[in-house]
Amino acid sequence: MLKLERILCPMDFSEFSAKSYEYAHSLAYHYGAKLFVEHVVQPLTMAYPYYAFPDSVNQVYCDLTTDAEKHLKEFVQKYQWNGIHPEFVVQEGFVTDSILAFAEKRSIDLIVMGTHGRRGVDRLTMGSVTEQVLRKAHCPVLAVRKPAHDFVKPLEKTEPVQLKKILFCTDFSEHSDRALQYALSLATEYNVELTLLHVLDNIPSSSDIQAETSRVLRELERPIPEDTRNWCAVKATVRIGKPYQEIIQAALETQTDLVVMGVRGRNALDLALFGSTTHRVIQLGPCPVLAVHI
Repeated sequence: MLKLERILCPMDFSEFSAKSYEYAHSLAYHYGAKLFVEHVVQPLTMAYPYYAFPDSVNQVYCDLTTDAEKHLKEFVQKYQWNGIHPEFVVQEGFVTDSILAFAEKRSIDLIVMGTHGRRGVDRLTMGSVTEQVLRKAHCPVLAVRKPAHDFVKPLEKTEPVQLKKILFCTDFSEHSDRALQYALSLATEYNVELTLLHVLDNIPSSSDIQAETSRVLRELERPIPEDTRNWCAVKATVRIGKPYQEIIQAALETQTDLVVMGVRGRNALDLALFGSTTHRVIQLGPCPVLAVHI
């Protein structure tokens, strides 16, 4: 059984990180996990280590740290549901390095981050802290942009987010197998509809599409434990086309609340692979994406 015991939510006080906090809070409640909220202050002296700055500049950054602690306390007090009491942390350093170091030190099971995203299919890099964490973290990362819809908001303010539909995308690799564990766990924890999706790409014109589709549907259903259907509705579907386009279209058509995908790794050789399907779904999709490494 998959366990999420420690969840980290980096916070920069933007609307995007505020939205990610709602998801982190909901997950912490459902899994009974410890929630950490982190803000990183990057001193000017780290960017320009060879310059001598006057004491007044150093005082500014001391004040920034104090203000950050105050803002975190106020934010946590403002957004409280279900008796969850997060632990907040303010650190000084490079933002990405500080987030990754904290995640390693505290054995974080999941990082939930906001991302501003960028429209445009030809923009192959977000250039953001979130992207760097996605590439380097040793745990899954849930990337949250402000959703294009508000139907994940419950009518009663007893919980910040209520998931109803999860889309799991697979290419049948070992990375997808790992991601499936998270998709199944989330679907059963929230008692939601889980859609299993595979996209057929570059099919020869001579192929028997119907036979191949039937084979893939059987392959999608095969690893699903029988008792899973007692807790959530599971259905399988196959689409034909470019994977990222079909995943985004499927998410839009079904009003998906969360997409779960596997990613191939954390080294330089894998950056181009990460920069294709998973990156574009995060960048252009209508809902948060949980990216799962092995």
